[in-house]
Amino acid sequence: MRGATAGLFLMMVVVIVVRVRPLDTIKWLGIAMAASGAVYAIATAPFVPKATVWWIMPALGANPVLVWLWARASFDDDFVVRRWHGVLWLAVVGVWFSVIYTWTTWPMFAKAGVRSMSIAAIVLSLSAAVQTVRTWRTDLVAGRRRLRLAVLILSLLLVVSLSVPELASISAKSFGASGSLATAAGLLAIAALAGWGLFYPPPTIPAVVAMAAAVSGNADHAAPIKAADGGRDAVASLLLRRLDSLMAVERVYRQEGLTIGGLAAKLDVPEHRLRQAINEGLGYRNFNAFLNRYRIDEAKTALSDPSQRDVAVLTIAMDAGFQSIGPFNRAFKAETGLTPTEFRRDALTRSAAIASENDENFRFGQSG
Repeated sequence: MRGATAGLFLMMVVVIVVRVRPLDTIKWLGIAMAASGAVYAIATAPFVPKATVWWIMPALGANPVLVWLWARASFDDDFVVRRWHGVLWLAVVGVWFSVIYTWTTWPMFAKAGVRSMSIAAIVLSLSAAVQTVRTWRTDLVAGRRRLRLAVLILSLLLVVSLSVPELASISAKSFGASGSLATAAGLLAIAALAGWGLFYPPPTIPAVVAMAAAVSGNADHAAPIKAADGGRDAVASLLLRRLDSLMAVERVYRQEGLTIGGLAAKLDVPEHRLRQAINEGLGYRNFNAFLNRYRIDEAKTALSDPSQRDVAVLTIAMDAGFQSIGPFNRAFKAETGLTPTEFRRDALTRSAAIASENDENFRFGQSG
């Protein structure tokens, strides 16, 4: 089991490094996860000397941080790795180093360090579980929805099963890592699921529509959806036309607490079919990103309107469908690279410059 686990993990590392481009945050975290999984499977084998495990234990002890970061990056499209995440990983590695080097001289300090790391591992595992469940409903990628719960549950069970016993009993003989059959089986199951997700992804159905922006005055509006030929494509194209009308004309995205289930009910279609249409037809991986596209377009129009220069940014955000200013500011800056206030200032400055230029041209024409 450990040989198969190590082989699968190392194969994933090679495939990602050689064939996958670009190497984004999720891919790098996947490489780190797979490499640490392979090393863990080998190092915890019963025939490996304990002294060998102790040398690599600090890096292996930080695996819960990698699991947490990987879960956040894989299942939350808005997640961004920060510097403090790296500091957290280094801190965990440092604590494990201090535990190892003080095990014989200050055993009580070392045992306290192991218990604190076990608690940290459990907290990180629960945090990853909560985040995964919280974003599951808005996930539009069918393959990711199917795999995320299975992989995460197995990973969390493995982390917790290795951390909880250390809280109850810590001894130099058992300190390090588990060499049990259950651990090997859990590692193999995780490797098999991760490998299946990487090497056998669901077949990609060609997109049947393309969304374009048609400039009309100072506002950006969604262009009519282009239909494709074929029975299945025609059905998907019709659904997307109805969806575009519901969003662009009726502006249902303004509705507070709108969910994909509620939107499917308005369109009288099964929820899974609407998920597939938005994901494969429009290219969105997350339902909130799909809604925010319309909301931010409306907010940009309002912020660029000189007649609304005195309207508060919060009012514009609430009118567009956002429930608070924080998510609006984050989504707006991610889309435009500017805060709403900066965008409004630049837009009104451009509008004033254009109006002044037009006024000068008019006066020049009149004098001529």
